[in-house]
Amino acid sequence: MDLKPPPSLLEAQPARAMRVRRWPRRFDVKFLLIVLIPTLLAVLYYGLIASDVYISEARFVVRNPQRPTPGGLGALLQGTVLSRSQDDTYSVHDYMRSRDALRVLQDKLDLRKVYGKEDIDHFNRFPGPIKRDPSFEEFYRYYEDHVLIIYDTVSSISVLEVRAFSAAEAQKINEQLLEMGERLLNNMNLRSRRDLIEVAEQEVSVAEERAKSAAAALASFRTDRGIFDPDRQGLLQIQGVSKLREDLIAGEAQLAELRRLSPQNPQIQSLEARVASLRKSVGEENATVLGRQGSFSSKSPAYDRLQLEKVFADRQLAAVLATLDNARSEAARKQLYLERLVEPNLPDKALEPRRLRGVLTVFLAGLIAWGIVSLVTAGIREHQA
Repeated sequence: MDLKPPPSLLEAQPARAMRVRRWPRRFDVKFLLIVLIPTLLAVLYYGLIASDVYISEARFVVRNPQRPTPGGLGALLQGTVLSRSQDDTYSVHDYMRSRDALRVLQDKLDLRKVYGKEDIDHFNRFPGPIKRDPSFEEFYRYYEDHVLIIYDTVSSISVLEVRAFSAAEAQKINEQLLEMGERLLNNMNLRSRRDLIEVAEQEVSVAEERAKSAAAALASFRTDRGIFDPDRQGLLQIQGVSKLREDLIAGEAQLAELRRLSPQNPQIQSLEARVASLRKSVGEENATVLGRQGSFSSKSPAYDRLQLEKVFADRQLAAVLATLDNARSEAARKQLYLERLVEPNLPDKALEPRRLRGVLTVFLAGLIAWGIVSLVTAGIREHQA
């Protein structure tokens, strides 16, 4: 008995064989190269190779005792103080991410050893597999990628993030950076205080020397001329002259009356002698007060000049002393300090790398690239056809 397969089955076998033979041709090699292989490599890297990255975070703010609350009338009246605090905040940020900060961290914590451990994968270790340059500049670029500062201009809060491959090391680096920022502000305060006060102290020294010189010159004048105050002494002398003149007028009147009533009176001679003595005394006193040489009036201009210079020197000294007090108060008000709002935390879980997101990113990027390449290839074929 001859058994033959149904015709339908015989017809289906060649068609199936053709589809099997065509499958390798229809399989897109570009999809394999652009999508599948990179995704598989990403799975291998993120799943087996990539090292855990721990992030230690701290929050701080740079404050000034004069600083007003952002917004409102205080900010309008003291805008310069607010802007100065912001400028100093940026200065702290720049210093924390500077080469000087890296040198200090290298001396204290040996960052090259921290980021160059053997248990760190080759792509994250310093120096890496692509750039084997161990220079300081290359290490500084690596350092900038692992220290990030985020600043909120509204609240003036700075967020310091440090990435390391150990939780304890990330916290230690973060703590050290905050201490360095505090030292920077202390040095800035010291320089500002010194600049403000030194100038005022120099002015005080000059004013003190001038006041001492003026006082010494006035004392020397009084000692040499034998006077204390020409104006006061002259006033007393004038009062004495006035008294002598009154006595002289009374003596002259008595003498004239005695001559008229009793020309032969023996008291006339004594009265004449007394009147003559009073006249001489009045003349001498007038010469002492108003004479050209050695009188109080001749000594008064020199004394007044020295006295005026001493008054000006004393006033200048009082003014610069007040300026010094103001400078000290101003220096105290301008003191800046770094206030920690959140201490550097010790992360108990690695936040990076985000493995699933990394694999999905590679897969989606491969799909997009594969789609673009496929479209370009199809367009070229249609153009050639």
